[in-house]
Amino acid sequence: MSEIIGKAETHVTELLEKELDPKFLYHNLRHTQRVVKSTKELLNNYDLPELEKEKLVLAAWFHDTGYTKGVNDHEENSCDIAKEFLSEHNYAADAIETICDDIMATKRFYEPQKLSEKIIRDADSSHFAQKSYWETTDFLKEELEKLGIAQYSPKEWRDENIKMFRNEHQFYTDYALENWQEGKERNLKQLVKEKKTEKEIAKKEALKAKYKSESPDRSVQTLYRVTLKNHLKLSDIADTKANILLSVNAIIISLVLANLIPKLDNPSNTYLIYPTLIFIVFSVVSMVLSILATRPNVTSGKFTKQDVEEKKVNLLFFGNFHKMDLDEYEWALEELVKDKEYVYSSLTKDLYFLGLVLNKKYKILRITYNIFMVGMIVSVIAFGIAFRFFGPDRMTF
Repeated sequence: MSEIIGKAETHVTELLEKELDPKFLYHNLRHTQRVVKSTKELLNNYDLPELEKEKLVLAAWFHDTGYTKGVNDHEENSCDIAKEFLSEHNYAADAIETICDDIMATKRFYEPQKLSEKIIRDADSSHFAQKSYWETTDFLKEELEKLGIAQYSPKEWRDENIKMFRNEHQFYTDYALENWQEGKERNLKQLVKEKKTEKEIAKKEALKAKYKSESPDRSVQTLYRVTLKNHLKLSDIADTKANILLSVNAIIISLVLANLIPKLDNPSNTYLIYPTLIFIVFSVVSMVLSILATRPNVTSGKFTKQDVEEKKVNLLFFGNFHKMDLDEYEWALEELVKDKEYVYSSLTKDLYFLGLVLNKKYKILRITYNIFMVGMIVSVIAFGIAFRFFGPDRMTF
């Protein structure tokens, strides 16, 4: 590295660190160092005189120093800063002009003519082909927002980048085309993939919103689902209670028939007839009521087209359609799902009649438990009285 390049590096580094607005998150020292590195990479693959290489590296160091004086005309300001520094170090005037020409070649939309201009333009946009492109482009977006130049949504910024890749930017040197173009294409492909993915997500969300608007409100669905679930659970509990009573009374009657009834033939046990009869009667009544509580009520299982058209039949309850043909039921169900109000009405009817069934079951169960409880008490008292007043000891006395 020549002495002038070392001094230029020190000068530019100090200038950008001290005088550049912190809002420049992209056009800063880091960007300049990357451009210098890329310039040297390109120069290593071209057989140019050392002086030409030196001028290009100097142009790379100074090309964005003009941002220290503002955004507008920063290329011209960069040239002025380069001229001032190089003149102080007695650099050749014609060489300074060449450096300024190369700096001006970094201006947007400029079409390079000379190899040196092509090299510095490719170096200035080398990040398009690098893996660090995603971080770099985020810094540029934030910089534009902080400086009040432009504000983009993530979608708009991605579209701008795709537009830049496809329509505006190109590599000019053979080396960049051979070694950097592939990386650029890879980054472009990722941008396009993200855009496609976002479109697919947006399409799915739109479809989801459409179905949501056409389907019953979620809160209403939850209301019916939870309420019906609770009613079915209560019905299951009622059936379990009835089955327990049925089983207990069946066991009691079996024991009575097996152990107590045969003993009544003995004249000495006649005092047990009435207590045993009371005991059996209460148990039988409890069994009958338990059976009534769980006995299913089968309906006609048929409906007419008029019933469906007038929304009189609940198609969600099997008892209303179990005798219908499949084709007729499919037609009726299609009519049901077409009408949101009919769906609500059917669910409401289902809930209402399930409530009526529960009311009937629990009323019978309450009566059954009361009879069973009273029966046990009366039976015990009857057996006690029988033993106390009519037992064998009393009869002997």
